[in-house]
Amino acid sequence: MDSVRSDRNGGSSRIPVALKILIAGGFGAGKTTMVGSVSEIRPLQTEEVLTGAEGADDVSGVETKTTTTVTMDFGRITITEDLQLYLFGTPGQDRFWFLWDELSQGALGAVVLADTRRLADCFPSIDYFEQRGTPFVVAVNCFDTEHQFAPEAVARALDLDPDVPVVLFDARNQVAARNVLIELVEYVARRQLAAAASR
Repeated sequence: MDSVRSDRNGGSSRIPVALKILIAGGFGAGKTTMVGSVSEIRPLQTEEVLTGAEGADDVSGVETKTTTTVTMDFGRITITEDLQLYLFGTPGQDRFWFLWDELSQGALGAVVLADTRRLADCFPSIDYFEQRGTPFVVAVNCFDTEHQFAPEAVARALDLDPDVPVVLFDARNQVAARNVLIELVEYVARRQLAAAASR
């Protein structure tokens, strides 16, 4: 529901509803890129240079990656006059997963980014949200040089429930990233309506 407050001139102004969304997925899947491309404010990023320590980061398939998120990415996008989304990009490597519980508190839902070069990397994110009952959509980041798979094939490979949306997009494209977020909000609304109808 919208909140209304009085402005200095005696009129009323609407306070938009703010919803928290997590952007999750494996190392190098495009989380920082997505938050940066869609955020209407300058995103907060906690990127650090990869350590190069033996075994610290598996860069197979993403050999050109030189930095990694160590805490979170943060951005904001206004969907409508009454709805703003606050985006929290999670770190991808398992050594930073202790931050996830903190970041996920109060989240409406999540976008799980999938990279078909390293599809198995998104399983931990999917397991995390399934275990907590957090609604999520899977967004396949389509890299220019990679073969693209149909959403149905990705859903089968990830063994997703039939109702979980899978969308193809380019994390660098603002409109495409925005559409993924809208897909998530609509999916959450459908789930809530279905739950209400079954009571």
